[in-house]
Amino acid sequence: MENLKFTKNHEWVRVEGNKGTIGISDYAQHAMGDVVFVELPEVDAVFKKDDNIATIESVKAVSDVYSPVSGKVIEVNADLEDEPAAINEDPFNKGWIYVLEIEDASQLDSLMSNTEYEEFIKK
Repeated sequence: MENLKFTKNHEWVRVEGNKGTIGISDYAQHAMGDVVFVELPEVDAVFKKDDNIATIESVKAVSDVYSPVSGKVIEVNADLEDEPAAINEDPFNKGWIYVLEIEDASQLDSLMSNTEYEEFIKK
């Protein structure tokens, strides 16, 4: 988890080169309750930082997922279509949502480290 960056909207991004794998935090999935459906973005779609990129439906509510950085979607986790509960079971590994080709790596500087995020969710 130390190599993850977090947003105030509870998304995380794991950066490898110019690719960012994105999902929602453990805190967020707990708050949502059981995830029953995930609307994934389209591959090759381009999004700007903070754009609404996906939707997660749980037994409690429908929540938007926002892009932590600008870029082009190069992969989606199609397994979530049949197993949306993977977000609840393993939000940082099996429950990832999509991968972006990062357009501007400097946008990562505005995100929180794991330690900063842990402090943020305590407030």
